[in-house]
Amino acid sequence: MARRAFQVIDVVEVLQHWHAGRPKTVVAASLGVDVKTIRKYVAAAEAEGIRPGDGLVSDRAGWAARVAGWFPELVDAQARSRTWPELEGRRELIAKMLDTNTLATVHQRLRDEHGLSASESSLRRFVGQAFPDRRGARLVTVLRPGAPVGEAQIDYGYLGSWVDPVGGRLRRVQAFVIVLACCRHMFVRPVLSLDQSSWVAAHVAAWEFFGGVALRLVSGVDQH
Repeated sequence: MARRAFQVIDVVEVLQHWHAGRPKTVVAASLGVDVKTIRKYVAAAEAEGIRPGDGLVSDRAGWAARVAGWFPELVDAQARSRTWPELEGRRELIAKMLDTNTLATVHQRLRDEHGLSASESSLRRFVGQAFPDRRGARLVTVLRPGAPVGEAQIDYGYLGSWVDPVGGRLRRVQAFVIVLACCRHMFVRPVLSLDQSSWVAAHVAAWEFFGGVALRLVSGVDQH
């Protein structure tokens, strides 16, 4: 996987996914990050005795404070960002667009209509710092029941082995994962088979979970 520059907000997202009980391989697949990078940041939490689901850290602010202490080199990464001047030069335009658009739509319009080269994650960090009062509903796409979303990313991740109580056979357990590109909401379903029936059943369960369907599916699974 390509290397990417991590900042505090990125590490917080990794740790929140992991702390919610998602395996490191699944977190890596859903965020598009090398699993070695996930292990690096999770190791700091594990060294302090934090474990998935233990409730020791309950919010983003708590995670951000810990990450700043564990990885001080990340604290001023935003100020060093090469994309910051490009975004700062469009501050007024961004503020105006946020009045009537989600952040994802703002990024798409800036890219298509104004030649922006910065990524959506960079724009999200810029908005969080430049417009702290805009941390509202329009910064996140919220699904309405039955409402279609733009894109869903699909993949499998290996979870481990499980002894089937029927027959005592050791089975490989995979995680079927769907991530909504608009908001990074995630659906994970453990499966024992990668056949067509399991594939269809997992999709049906995912759309029921999200309360809507995606207009476009991007699969990381090589289907034959």
